[in-house]
Amino acid sequence: MFWSMAPLVLGCIILAAVLGMCSFAPNGPGVGPVPKFDAAAALKADAAALKFPIRLPKVPDGWQPNSGGRGGIDGGRTDASGKPARAVTSRVGYLAPTGMFVSLTQSDAEESALVSSIDTGLAPTGTQNVDGVTWIVYEGAADGRPVWTTRLTVPSGAAQLAITGAAGTNEYRTLAAATQSSPPLPVS
Repeated sequence: MFWSMAPLVLGCIILAAVLGMCSFAPNGPGVGPVPKFDAAAALKADAAALKFPIRLPKVPDGWQPNSGGRGGIDGGRTDASGKPARAVTSRVGYLAPTGMFVSLTQSDAEESALVSSIDTGLAPTGTQNVDGVTWIVYEGAADGRPVWTTRLTVPSGAAQLAITGAAGTNEYRTLAAATQSSPPLPVS
């Protein structure tokens, strides 16, 4: 039975190799290209559609946006009548020059709802001061990734921000400073 299956298996391997559907990497997978993501266009569109103050961080050279999207949190905020309402989120992920991932989520949600939408197993453990702005640090997740959050208020409204990812404190501080020092994008 083995000898009858051997030509079939060998034929499949040869066909896959010829078609380029497989490769052999004795040292494991290599570093692939970083996906391109137009953070400026995405955040401008989010500011126009979501109607709360969204900021485009002025990140230093070497930072590359690679992902993003919109989302929602049921019951994430309280509306004008005091009832729970759906909150919206705008998220952009970056690769720092160190190669580590860090993401920024901006929302009209309340702090606890936004943090819980990222990870439910977190508790506040302290604060970080970044250029005069206090960020509350949540920790306790199984993956060890903290969440930093703060609320920035301008005359046109307020936004709850959250930073998380595999990056370290220096990258969190850099993204926090770049975000909080940027003015909100126009809401049209």
